[in-house]
Amino acid sequence: MKIRVLHKSDAESYQELRLNGLTTNPEAFGSTYDRESKFSLDIVIERIEPNKDKFVLGAFKENNSLIGIVTFVRENAVKTSHKGNVFGMYVTPEMRGKGVGKLLMLELIRKARKCEGLEQINLTVVSNNELAKKLYQSIGFRVYGMERNALKHNGQYFDEDLMVLKL
Repeated sequence: MKIRVLHKSDAESYQELRLNGLTTNPEAFGSTYDRESKFSLDIVIERIEPNKDKFVLGAFKENNSLIGIVTFVRENAVKTSHKGNVFGMYVTPEMRGKGVGKLLMLELIRKARKCEGLEQINLTVVSNNELAKKLYQSIGFRVYGMERNALKHNGQYFDEDLMVLKL
């Protein structure tokens, strides 16, 4: 398996996997399949194109198929630029439990540490997603709060745990 930063040439593979995630686990994301399925390739390219404060990592099998993604975005306001955020973590169901998510997160942390002045990485996770919370805790993230009714999908509310990793 290979973990690397995605570029515009990965846009179609990224969009396919992202839409798969929004279909497979719609409760886990703030966005929806209906919204993102309408994104043009140019919008997807813009979303994944890396810069000094943002990157998307992909996990690839030996056959070069994309099996996992995660996004890092540093906050850009003067008083919050010491923080970065994790978004859109997704691993295909058949590859879960095989260390893909952990490898993605460890590489995200490694790359984020290179951002000058970055002090912490934040993420949110649906409170009843025990496997994801266990993964994040295993690499040092700690729960610091919970937002009740953070997401609403098909009339059902989902709480989110707020987690932080101090660098």
